[in-house]
Amino acid sequence: MYNLFYPINKKIGLILIILTFSTQYSSGQETKVKSDFWNHVRFGGNIGLSFGNEFFSGTLAPSAIYQFDRQFALGVGLNATLNSQKNVYKSTIFGASIIGLYNVIPQLQISAEFEQLNVDRNYNEVLNEPNENYWLPALYLGAGYRSGNVTFGIRYDVLFDDNRSIYTNSWAPFFRVYF
Repeated sequence: MYNLFYPINKKIGLILIILTFSTQYSSGQETKVKSDFWNHVRFGGNIGLSFGNEFFSGTLAPSAIYQFDRQFALGVGLNATLNSQKNVYKSTIFGASIIGLYNVIPQLQISAEFEQLNVDRNYNEVLNEPNENYWLPALYLGAGYRSGNVTFGIRYDVLFDDNRSIYTNSWAPFFRVYF
């Protein structure tokens, strides 16, 4: 009976040894990849404040990109905005985006960004306007001048909707900084 299981035990032992070494080898590789991954991640975003005649707007929009090489980066962002105009309306806007950046030459960067926002507007009862809550997609195509970590330029929303957009125009300037 011992002779019957002895070859099987050898095979199982060999498989266990191979699995142990391959697990240790792959764990070492994962650690190397993980530490290398964070060397390619850059953080940035946008902070905006606007004050006017009984108007306030504040935006916080952090983002992160993964720099694949000197030319191409891909990333994600979040957006939270609060708008208020006294005796007219208050709105909260939350959303997320995916952005792709391509440096044609070191100084010229083109971009594509898909943004999905949830817009919640509450109008003053005196105005007799219905409150609104809807999802708003936007697809921005842009081009900008890049110097180091800073890029400024202009972008165009190809999905712009005059009646639903939170912006007054499909064209918008941008200023990006990634560290």
